[in-house]
Amino acid sequence: MVSWPKKKSMHCSARCNAHKDFKIVQYKAGKARKYAQGKRRYDGKQAGYGGQTKPIFRKKAKTTKKVTVKLQCTACKSIVQNVLKRCKTFQLTDKKKST
Repeated sequence: MVSWPKKKSMHCSARCNAHKDFKIVQYKAGKARKYAQGKRRYDGKQAGYGGQTKPIFRKKAKTTKKVTVKLQCTACKSIVQNVLKRCKTFQLTDKKKST
């Protein structure tokens, strides 16, 4: 299990060029657009008779996903995305883990 703090002091190289507090949230993919080019092409190919035209992926091998975190500077509001290693569970905590 990977545990990250909800706030972290880091260097803001975007605009501040100094160490500032960053707010951390886990990245979540947005809703797929209804009229994106690939979706329109797929729907056109699927229309009519002929059954399934494109392969449906069924041989899933990975048991984990890579975690992406969004780091937002509290001063200038600039956002940096950071990809972490693979883990089964990821959580954001208020306090650092005491040993």
